[in-house]
Amino acid sequence: MALNFAHGFRIDYYDGYREVSIVNRMAGKTDTLRYLLVDSGVAAPTNRPGIPVITTPVRQFVVQSSVHVALADFAGVADRISGLGSFQYINSPIVREGIRAGKVKETGVDSRINSELVISMHPGVLIAMTNPDAAFGQYKPLMDAGIPVMPDAEWLETTPLGRAEWVKLIGALVDREDSVAKKFDSVVRAYERLAAIGSAAKEKPTVIVNMPFKGTWYLPAGGNYQTQLLRDAGAAYPWADTKGTNSLSLTFEAVAPVALKADYWLNIGYVDSKNDILARDPRYSGFHAFQTGALYNYNKQVNDLGSNDYWESGIVNPQLILADLIRILHPGLLPQDTLHYYKPLK
Repeated sequence: MALNFAHGFRIDYYDGYREVSIVNRMAGKTDTLRYLLVDSGVAAPTNRPGIPVITTPVRQFVVQSSVHVALADFAGVADRISGLGSFQYINSPIVREGIRAGKVKETGVDSRINSELVISMHPGVLIAMTNPDAAFGQYKPLMDAGIPVMPDAEWLETTPLGRAEWVKLIGALVDREDSVAKKFDSVVRAYERLAAIGSAAKEKPTVIVNMPFKGTWYLPAGGNYQTQLLRDAGAAYPWADTKGTNSLSLTFEAVAPVALKADYWLNIGYVDSKNDILARDPRYSGFHAFQTGALYNYNKQVNDLGSNDYWESGIVNPQLILADLIRILHPGLLPQDTLHYYKPLK
C-alpha cells in the first residue's frame, strides 16, 4: 500500500505476513518500532523473533484518544472499539452508543491506565498516544500479557494529509486496505482541488491564530501542519517562514504589533464570544480583527460533553477544514459559504 504523505510509518509486504514500521521520536531519540501483521490461522514467521505479532483482522481495539476514534470511524470499524482512555471528549455516535450500552470500557490513559481491565478484555491491539517504552513502563504489563501496544504518531506529521493518511494503518490492521485507500484518495482529491483554489487567490489576508496561555502565545511554526493549512487557504501568515514543526513560544508583546493590524483572528481557543475574549485581556479590543468582527473559532461542532469534533473528525477530514478557511478568508470563492467546523464570534 503506497504512502504519499505520511512519513511516520510504513508497511512492507512479505510472504505470509506484513511488517509495520513506526518511527519513534520519543524521549529524545529516534528509532523504529516494528510489528508483524499475521492473518488469523496463519503461523507467525519464525525468523523474526522478538517482534510483537498482531493477528489480523483485529476484531477488538482499545484506543487512547479521540483521534484514534476518528481513524477507526473513517475505516468503518468504530464499533470494534471496546476500550477508550477517557469518555470525556468523544463525538462519534457509534462509540457514544457503545459507552451508553456498556460495550465500551473506560481504561485510563498512559500512566493512569488500568492494566488489569485491559488484560481482561483481550484486545487485538492497544493504540497508544506515546511510545510503549516511555517512562514508568506503563504498558509493560500489557505487553508481558501478550497484548500488542502500537503508538499512533500522526501528530508528528507536518501536513494535514500526512496526518490523515494514518487511516491506512488502521486499514491494514482490519484488512480493509483497499477500501480505506480508496476513501482516502477522495479526501486527497478534494483537498488538493481546494488548495489549488485557495493558494491561487489574489488577495492574501493577514491571519493570526491562537491566544496566549499563561503568558505565552504559542503559534505554529513554519513546518507545522496548521501553517500548511493556512498557506493552502491563501492566507498571509506572518510566521510561515520560521523553522521547526511544532510551536513557537512568543510573548504578547512580540505578537501584538502584528495582531493589531491582522485582517483575521482564527483558532482563538476556549472562547465563544467577543465578551469572552475581552474577559481574558481588554487589550484585545485594539486588534483590527476584533474591531471588524473578523473573529472565527473552530468550535461550531461542540457536543453536550464539551467535545470539539474539530479535534476528532477534523483529523481525517482536512478538506472540510480547508474549505472552511477558504470561505472565511475569501468569501464567494467557493460555491456556498456554509461553515462546517468554524463559526464567527459575536
